[in-house]
Amino acid sequence: MTVQPTLERRSRPHGRDAELRSVAAVLDAPRRGGSGLLVLLGDPGMGRTALLDHAAASFTGGPVVRVPAAPGDCRVPGGGLRALCDALTARGTVRHPAAEEEPTGAALADALRAASADGPPLLCVDDAHVWDERSRRALAAVLRGVPRTGPVAVLVTALRRHPGSRDFAGLPSVVLGPLSRRPAGCVVDDLAAGPVDASVREELVTEAEGNPALLAFLAERLSPARLAGCVPLPRPLVDTAALRRVVSPAPDELPDEVRALLLLVAAASEDDTAGGTAGGTADAALVRDAARGAGLPGAVFAAAEAAGLLVWSSGRVGCATVPLRRLVYEEAAPARRRAAHGALAAALGGARNPLARLTHTALSVQGPAPRLAAALAAEAAREGARHPHHERSAALARAAELTTGTGARGERLVAAAEQARLAGLPRRARELLAAARATGGHDAVRGRVELASGVLASDDGPVVDAYESLCAAAALLAPYDPARAMAAHLAAADAAWAAGDVTACLASLDAAAVPAPCGSPARPDGSAPEARAAGGAAAAGAAARNTAVNGPVAGPVADGPVADGPVSGGPVAGGPAAWRGGGGDEYPAGLRAALRGRLDLARGPLRRTVERARSGGADPAGLLRAGAAALVVGDVAAACRASARAVAAARASGSAGLEPRALEYLAYAELRAGRHGRARAHAEEGLRAAGRAGQRNVAAHLHAVLALALSVEGDEPGVAAHAGHAMDSARRHGLAQAAALAQWASARTDLSRGRAPEAAARLRPVVRPVVRGGHFAVRVLAIPCYVEATVLAGQAGAARSAVEEFAVWASLGADPQAPALLARCRALLDPAGAGDWYERALHRHESVSGEFERARTLLLYGKWLRRQRRPREAGDRLREALVAFEQCGARGWAEMADSELRASGSAPRSRPEGGLARLTAQQMRIVRLVADGATNREVAVRLSLSPRTVDHHLRNVFALLGVRSRVDLARIVDRADPADAAAPAVPAVPELRVEPPRAHPGDTSGHSAVRTAG
Repeated sequence: MTVQPTLERRSRPHGRDAELRSVAAVLDAPRRGGSGLLVLLGDPGMGRTALLDHAAASFTGGPVVRVPAAPGDCRVPGGGLRALCDALTARGTVRHPAAEEEPTGAALADALRAASADGPPLLCVDDAHVWDERSRRALAAVLRGVPRTGPVAVLVTALRRHPGSRDFAGLPSVVLGPLSRRPAGCVVDDLAAGPVDASVREELVTEAEGNPALLAFLAERLSPARLAGCVPLPRPLVDTAALRRVVSPAPDELPDEVRALLLLVAAASEDDTAGGTAGGTADAALVRDAARGAGLPGAVFAAAEAAGLLVWSSGRVGCATVPLRRLVYEEAAPARRRAAHGALAAALGGARNPLARLTHTALSVQGPAPRLAAALAAEAAREGARHPHHERSAALARAAELTTGTGARGERLVAAAEQARLAGLPRRARELLAAARATGGHDAVRGRVELASGVLASDDGPVVDAYESLCAAAALLAPYDPARAMAAHLAAADAAWAAGDVTACLASLDAAAVPAPCGSPARPDGSAPEARAAGGAAAAGAAARNTAVNGPVAGPVADGPVADGPVSGGPVAGGPAAWRGGGGDEYPAGLRAALRGRLDLARGPLRRTVERARSGGADPAGLLRAGAAALVVGDVAAACRASARAVAAARASGSAGLEPRALEYLAYAELRAGRHGRARAHAEEGLRAAGRAGQRNVAAHLHAVLALALSVEGDEPGVAAHAGHAMDSARRHGLAQAAALAQWASARTDLSRGRAPEAAARLRPVVRPVVRGGHFAVRVLAIPCYVEATVLAGQAGAARSAVEEFAVWASLGADPQAPALLARCRALLDPAGAGDWYERALHRHESVSGEFERARTLLLYGKWLRRQRRPREAGDRLREALVAFEQCGARGWAEMADSELRASGSAPRSRPEGGLARLTAQQMRIVRLVADGATNREVAVRLSLSPRTVDHHLRNVFALLGVRSRVDLARIVDRADPADAAAPAVPAVPELRVEPPRAHPGDTSGHSAVRTAG
């Protein structure tokens, strides 16, 4: 029986919406005269009993009969059946079996029928898997006949993978999986007696790994002061006492051979407690070889699997649950752990996997072992080896433990931290950096610590703090490591960019341009040469040594004071250390020229950066640099190609720390290209990746991207939610650019709803000069919206100077949409000559992509024509705008065009009504393909999305339309529009999502305010 923590405050079942709906259907069945049955399966601690508690508290149809499992039920034949009959006969009038009589399934069925005398009962059987075999089989037989017993609701819980649960196979069931991060955080808040610090909540959620019982135990034993962040958390946070609360059976209750096998599996797993948290499974062939070498019989595998302790998948094996694996490893004696790693090292003899072999060898010895440490660090740093980042980090951390010299140990710890960051393990990276900082050591080591700490803070922390750390790192590294010193300067510029400090940004770029001293001072710390190389993303190369350190990229500014000049931003590449040599200084040189308004000087270096990436390899850093440079020079297609390749390269290299940024830059590039649907899909995926990697600053910018995309679709609640998330992080971490983008998105939503004064008020701080609070990379791009809002609000005088500034920006040629938008602004400010200006704007729109901005020009033109008493011409323009808005899914804007059509006396174009009209454009495309019979994977290929994104959208559609199956969904589509339902929604697109889908040409031109900092 699973042990549940005893708490004064019980948490609500957060994150169990699907399971609660299934339980509700069971409870509702007796009210309709039928019967309901559900088996709740889950690993230990997943909340099976909590769901029973919730069901019992909410059931009002009749008596509630609870039958918990007792320790003796699994030892006495028929004991579980007797306990159940005892509980039921206490409610009914059926004869109780005598003590000497053995209860039967028939007696149980009679007792179940008799218990309904006072109304349809709810029968809750908890932990039925621990019953004796006879009782389990009798209960399962009765449950299969429940529909014939009359109105009754039955809920049974059983441990997933337990041998006793197999008797309930085939019955209606749901499996309770781990909680996602947000519901887990809500559980912590519910259980805490006072406020919970955000960082403490995040750590509890991470450590519990989605296990509600473990989360409850951690919250129970932490004092209010620790939960509030006033007192440091104990280390380790999850110890063996905590793990024992959610592991059943405990390792010491298992046979010795089974326990030895589980220890081998735990030691061989990808997250073998030495560094990572990815995977949790091991190569089955390796474990078999090691088990054979350790003298374990082959039958032990079958015994462990039959007991539900092992799981197999595609040639890999793992412990049944994460807590079991952790407890097996941590409870083992150190000598047994070393022996397990020694057996694995022996099984990996030769060149099968040199890094894993050396790592297991290092874990099988007691330190120090300098020669082994040097060999391990050298292999972890080997260029061209396809070792995952978390394995490199684990190897370098172990090499540091076996190292004698403080200098070399510090460098290896820093290198391990850099690899942990690239693996998407920021907490582990910070722990390693703290250990490296404690070694003291040479300025070169201290500089690397500050560099890595600053990059982590750029991803998740106040960017002003990140800037100071990075400046300090540059000063420490300059005499010893010029490449990393330049990386620190460029990362500092990136942090200044995010904070909106253009002066600091230029200062850092200028410092990065100072030539490195000829020769570096001797290193007095005696650090090992391979430790210096080990800090790289792909091992030793400087091209990846600090990958994902984002350098700023900007569009040109107008001549005049830099602080007040318009700047366009583009996404930034990682890996500034790669910019030295071979023309590598061209990218930062182009940035400096662009920031100073000299686009003529910036174009050459930046275009060469794009060409170099096009003909080069698949380095994510170089590809992101190319995408950024392409946006600065206005080559949007190249920016999309490079960013899409960067996403693919980050995934191929296992850079979980780079993937969120790569998706962010791709989303920005798609926005610039006017494909808001794609931008939304990439941003949603990037948001999930940023959550997994703990990158809240990246998540804030992705929220801003989503807000911008949804402001096109007219999803006002969605815009408010995402803009709110972006603003919350922006206020706490000083993300001025994210805040400006969020405000811009909210203002566009106001405009789509006809709230021009509110939109003007939102945009006024965004477009004001930088010294008064705006962001230099956003202000000029938001000017067209600001002009529209102020003119419609009757405040045209406030926009005239902004239009002249925008004219300078449009003349530079970095934004293909700018000339059309400038003509539209001129039309708004010159009512007398507006017709010519609108025609000029439409002519400009024809030469560039971007249907959304063209539709907005048509809408404004049609409104002007209507007020000029030219209804026929107004109707033509407004009808064209309505069609364009509908094609790109801009529902709010389409409603505005529809309203103007009615006001002009024209018959509006008919549009679909009913439930489907509430769906977004992306949801509607998915729905039409599903109605055609496509699977989720086929839909994902057709729309260039991930299967998880398709599943997410379908869940929302099912909830919105109130359907439960694809058949019902297809019927709704057929009833709404049979002709359209049969037509394909979009053509297939290339795998890397480079070319735009022709069926939904949206546009968010002016979205070149893409970010360049964490």
